[in-house]
Amino acid sequence: MDETLDEPPTSAVFLDNCHFSQVIFNNVEKFYVPGGDITCYYTLTQHITPRRKDWVGIFRVGWKTTREYYTFMWAPFPGDLSGESIVQQQIQFRAYYLPKDDEYYQFCYVDEEGVVRGASVPFQFRAETEDDILVVTTQGEVEEIEQQNKDLLKENKELKESCRCLQKQNLGLQEELRLAQEKMKELEGEVCFLQTGNLELRRAQELQAGEMSSAQMNLASVRDQNLKLGKENQELQKGLESLRSSCEKLELEGNFLKEENKRLTEQNGCRERELQQFKEHNQEVSSEKEQLESRLKTTLDRMDQLQAQVLNQEKEMENLVRMDHDKTEQLEHLKEENRQLRITLTEQKLRQENDELLMRLSESPDYSARVAVPLAQVPTQSPESANLLFGNPYYRSPETSAVNMPSVKKCPLCHEVFSDDIGPRQYEDHVRSHILDCPFCDETFEDKQVYDDHMYCHSLE
Repeated sequence: MDETLDEPPTSAVFLDNCHFSQVIFNNVEKFYVPGGDITCYYTLTQHITPRRKDWVGIFRVGWKTTREYYTFMWAPFPGDLSGESIVQQQIQFRAYYLPKDDEYYQFCYVDEEGVVRGASVPFQFRAETEDDILVVTTQGEVEEIEQQNKDLLKENKELKESCRCLQKQNLGLQEELRLAQEKMKELEGEVCFLQTGNLELRRAQELQAGEMSSAQMNLASVRDQNLKLGKENQELQKGLESLRSSCEKLELEGNFLKEENKRLTEQNGCRERELQQFKEHNQEVSSEKEQLESRLKTTLDRMDQLQAQVLNQEKEMENLVRMDHDKTEQLEHLKEENRQLRITLTEQKLRQENDELLMRLSESPDYSARVAVPLAQVPTQSPESANLLFGNPYYRSPETSAVNMPSVKKCPLCHEVFSDDIGPRQYEDHVRSHILDCPFCDETFEDKQVYDDHMYCHSLE
């Protein structure tokens, strides 16, 4: 498997947080010859769960984080995954991607979270040198060498005994390590629980930050409203000053009227009866004047309010006039289409009703007695009603008037059947009585519910 272009999952986890005993590397050479492929053998213990994104990398000795890999290969996913089995795996590194210097390197198994689960002993990429040495020995030296071999064999037996003891100790240490790893898993579960709690606290903090930002936006809108109210207050003060000036003018006019009243009373002092009448009339005028002054004040206040509304309504009116012009053109076009459709619909309804009446009359036993007419007396029909049995009720030809042929008339809207002696005008008035006209836009409706909904839309404007 060649090295792919995507990057492996790494992390900034340091050596203290790694678990090097979960993957064991086997048969690692001290030297690898440059220019050739190398095979890495490793064992997955029962303490690791392999995943799809696990990888094996070559690291230079002295690395600090998993981001310092030299090259990597994706770890093959084992086929048999039993809970307590040990899996032997191998992976091959191509010579093209291997280091070219003689520094010390080591294999590292990294899971998909970027945590190191196992590391090998260091090795080098260089050729192993062996020098040919010619050794010349004597008989005494051979005996001495044999004695040394015996001593070494004895030492080897002692070392084997000590190795057995160490293996027993190693088993005990492995059991202790297993217990420690189980405890470590429990601690990792607690850490995960604490991390989830921390995430929830962060989410709550983010929600509080969002609420804070919305409160700031509301505060800014309140400030804008305060500025608008301040401007409106200034406009109201200007209107109040204009009202005060008008009130002063009215006071001057009132004083002028009082002086004129005094002059008139002095001129008409000799006429007491007329003076009494004039006084009564003057009282009435003064009371009316007070009423007019109060009305004038309220009118001026209302006028200031209306002026502000008129300015806004003028702008809205300009927009509405433009929209109304466009809608008027659309309405005219729609009216024309509606008229054409209504004519077509009426003709279709009349054809259907005539067909139904023809079928009913054909089924009745006295059909021949009621409808039989000589062919010479049958009137010619208009092109529009050529396909209708009883003709179009809105079309009256001269031949029909002359012959005065009896016809069957039925309302297409309420399905009421009229007698033969009803006139076309009365029949047309009856049909038009079902059509409802809109007083706002001159649109007509046949359904009362549709008409009520249309009028409700006008009430919302």
